Amino acid sequence: MVVKHSSKRHAAPKKPATAKTTKKSSAANRKVGVNEKQEEEQGGTTKKSSRSADEVVIYAESEYELKEIEAQNNKVLIGPAWLTRFERARITGARSLQLSLGAPPLVKVPDHATSSIAVAIEEIAQKALPISIRRILPTGIYQDISIEWLK
Repeated sequence: MVVKHSSKRHAAPKKPATAKTTKKSSAANRKVGVNEKQEEEQGGTTKKSSRSADEVVIYAESEYELKEIEAQNNKVLIGPAWLTRFERARITGARSLQLSLGAPPLVKVPDHATSSIAVAIEEIAQKALPISIRRILPTGIYQDISIEWLK
């Protein structure tokens, strides 16, 4: 990570905030907010950001090539052998949106299903969705896992 600093940041030292330099006429002409009133009562000190306005942060690019791992005998090699709660939530949300927009359900709709989310959960439970999960490692190695392989 490279951080560039401006030379303006280390300019002349700031004047101590012991005396107020604002005039009464200018304070009377502008609106004073609640925070400014509290600051005036506390001595007029204001909290400023430690980062200057012209500071630029540049991050080094991390480049890697994607490389697929082929699974033998439908075995999950990356991650757990089941559908994680995050994957389940993502699939449920995407599928329930499709169902609410008029997509046909892939299973017989149960009687207790009162919403598209319940139908999507039932489709996941019966493994009726033709979907694959791509799990990627930070090195760029990935595996496409069919939902039928997961427990």
